[in-house]
Amino acid sequence: MNLHIVALFKFNENYLMEAVELFQALVRETRKEEGCLQYDLIEDKDNKGTFFLVELWESVEHHNRHNGQDHLLNFRRDSSKMLESSTLVYKGFKIL
Repeated sequence: MNLHIVALFKFNENYLMEAVELFQALVRETRKEEGCLQYDLIEDKDNKGTFFLVELWESVEHHNRHNGQDHLLNFRRDSSKMLESSTLVYKGFKIL
């Protein structure tokens, strides 16, 4: 069963350029992973510094493997000092 994820990030406005660079590397490498069906970065149109990652994984197992990948671990490490608040992550399965 496919796993759908939306992750919400709120970055300090002083770090927007750096945040986008980190996201670019993360998205580029994640899209290469087996089981990654969608991995898109969206910037909120009304809230500067707010980004959404919209993810679709072939299975929970594929996403679990993603969680151990170096590019994700590096993103988490490098972005942590730039975030205004904790990242919110929503995971679910399509109903209809």
